Amino acid sequence: MALLTGDRKAGRPSSRPAPGGTRRWWTTRRRDHLAGYLFIAPQLAGSVLFVLVPLGLVVWYSLHEWNVLADTFEFTGADNYRAMVDDPNLPGVLRATALFSVGLVALNLSLALFLAVLLNQRLRGTAFFRVLFFSPVVVSLVAWTIVWGFLLQDNGGINGLLDTIGVDGPNWLRGDLTAMLSVIVVQVVKNVGLNMVLFLAALQGVPGELYEAARVEGASRWTQFRRITVPLISPTILLTSIITVVGSLQVFAQIAVLTQGGPGSSTTVLVYYLYQQAFQFHHFGYGATISVLLFLIVLALTVVQWQMRKRWVFHEQ
Repeated sequence: MALLTGDRKAGRPSSRPAPGGTRRWWTTRRRDHLAGYLFIAPQLAGSVLFVLVPLGLVVWYSLHEWNVLADTFEFTGADNYRAMVDDPNLPGVLRATALFSVGLVALNLSLALFLAVLLNQRLRGTAFFRVLFFSPVVVSLVAWTIVWGFLLQDNGGINGLLDTIGVDGPNWLRGDLTAMLSVIVVQVVKNVGLNMVLFLAALQGVPGELYEAARVEGASRWTQFRRITVPLISPTILLTSIITVVGSLQVFAQIAVLTQGGPGSSTTVLVYYLYQQAFQFHHFGYGATISVLLFLIVLALTVVQWQMRKRWVFHEQ
């Protein structure tokens, strides 16, 4: 009975002094703590080496003027930040970035949810269409963009199809509005399948009894969708919105391959402007400053979305 008392009765390691009157240092609790730290050590080391350290270096570089051609690295303090505030091109770049992000997020999420609801039905052929809409996700981004570049040319495949029905299509990549629309559509078609799969997984977790009860009460399909489907999949909507917003602010390859920021600067988003300043004009310090701005924008939007979850995410209410 004495063995069932004290710390041993509670399932905790005994703190009884070891023979000789000294307390043991290498206890079961310390061994468990060490095992936990060893398990998280690879992820922690990766986060420090590939996230925190590069972020700190970017901030450090933004305080310098670094010219690799002249091999100079001079401390300039806040000069790059003052130059960014006075940059006459930056408002247009931010406007193009906002237009691209809003268009991409709205079209991607709405289309992905629409496709998920359709393909969640138990109908013949749904498996084929699930694979069809998801397949662009696994295609190489550069190859996908190059193919669409040929299709969107003035004499490309899309205008060829329009010509068969008597429609004279525009030069999609040379008009201010059509160029931005083209880039958005190319990106949406490329990645809509990923959000569609996430929504499908969430929809299949909604209990069918709720829909049966709603039908008994005379609720329409729209009411069922608004009152049952959307609240129960709202955590997935939050996840996909954060992923899509962050991804829309980091788009580069599509702009570089399709429009190179043109015509003019109508499709010059922030990441492509950063690339121009750092790797075309060799203003690495100013490019790092734009990187800091991009990081702050992404951080602010993520925090805002995370805080807003308390108002509309079902499990957070």
